[in-house]
Amino acid sequence: MTEIRIVDLTEQHTAVVHEKVPMAELTSFFARAFEDTMRAIRAQRDAPVGPPFGAYHGPPGEFVDVEAGFPVAAPIADADGVVAGTLPGGRAVEAVHVGPYDTMTSTYGEIEAWMAEHGVTPGPLMWESYLTDPGDEPDPSTWRTLIVWPTA
Repeated sequence: MTEIRIVDLTEQHTAVVHEKVPMAELTSFFARAFEDTMRAIRAQRDAPVGPPFGAYHGPPGEFVDVEAGFPVAAPIADADGVVAGTLPGGRAVEAVHVGPYDTMTSTYGEIEAWMAEHGVTPGPLMWESYLTDPGDEPDPSTWRTLIVWPTA
């Protein structure tokens, strides 16, 4: 069972690529978005202040309204498809998924059940912060992903 908890978040500046992507192309979108975003951040002599993340606007379907990038200390200047954004502050539910990305649906199911049991209404935005770099840790069973789901 995943530990699920309520947290109070502070708004976080981000640098992201935001697109509507076919679900089948999500992995390649993330790779491109993280690379483009890191290049834009470095070109502005800045650095991320946290791990890469993917934020989902609404439930995923055949297409996903998604942004991917990094948290930053201050807004960046838009460049080459990378734009300044924010992750909202306020009340949210969070949990850490341990394991491969393709098993996260079970953790999302636990979060949804927990929200229903505790009378918490999910908001339309959710995000995943990728705490483990698969390039540094080849064993997917150890990958850690922080799932954050703001409440409505």
